[in-house]
Amino acid sequence: MDVLETMKQSIREALPGLDLVLGWEQGYDALHATPLFIRRPEDVDRLILGPTCVQSLAVQLPSLKGKKVGIVVKGCDSRAVVQLLRERLLDREEITIFGFGCDGVVSLKRLAGVLGDLDSATSVEKAGDRLVVESRDGRREAAFDEVCAAKCLDCAWPNAVESDHFAGPRAEPKATAEGKTALERFEEQSLDERFAFWKREMERCIRCYACRNACPMCVCRDKCLAVSRSSKFVSQEANPSESFMFQLIHVMHLAGRCVSCGECERACPMGIPLGLLRAKSTAVTEELFHAPAGTDPEAPLPLLTFKTDEETIEERD
Repeated sequence: MDVLETMKQSIREALPGLDLVLGWEQGYDALHATPLFIRRPEDVDRLILGPTCVQSLAVQLPSLKGKKVGIVVKGCDSRAVVQLLRERLLDREEITIFGFGCDGVVSLKRLAGVLGDLDSATSVEKAGDRLVVESRDGRREAAFDEVCAAKCLDCAWPNAVESDHFAGPRAEPKATAEGKTALERFEEQSLDERFAFWKREMERCIRCYACRNACPMCVCRDKCLAVSRSSKFVSQEANPSESFMFQLIHVMHLAGRCVSCGECERACPMGIPLGLLRAKSTAVTEELFHAPAGTDPEAPLPLLTFKTDEETIEERD
């Protein structure tokens, strides 16, 4: 039995005790998957797994609190679930986690850049280290590393870190390109070069808040200072400085919480590499507190835990 059929069987067995299960189904063509809300046994047949299942379904969970919910997760998705549990924003007894090993997902933006427009794709398949796309225009293929999401190039958590049901074999973590992460390569530039880069990127930001809305860890949208008329931190003006301020505030709110799922970057209509911006605060908090977000639901929250002396901060010296 393959991974998909194993997953379907696990969901069918668990479904009678659940209100719904979150998964993915085929969108309007083979390149697009869309969230699937499984409530009936016949809905299970629409479930798909594969490189087009990019959305983090964990963003739905806070609004479903109080219901018995199952969720199908990749490694990065599972980290978001675990982090929400860690922050007591979900009740573990209400959540059933169906995990699997992920070999990477496709970035439609990068795919279009490599293969051009793909009109009405009929099939998409990952064959080894290649992605093969069939469409009305014929068959095209590309190296998977050239068309996958940036987060997949050096993914250290490809498997669900916590699950009640796990389908298929476990995937191997990815080695970083040339032994360096994207952040390390970016920081080889001078401070002036990095600032100029972000200034150019923020000139393209349209403050649509898609990054905030897609983020599974951004749970205070009804009180978000970005939309408050009385905010003293950021105004409603659309200019690069205000956009940068909003992004920096968002980054700080995710410090120690970001699970590197890449949803902010995927959702951005302007193609801004927001994952790179968040990677810095993630690297700093992990270095200081040795507590990667979304890996242990019982671990103390580093920025909400008081210690007289931090093991990794030698402030007395």
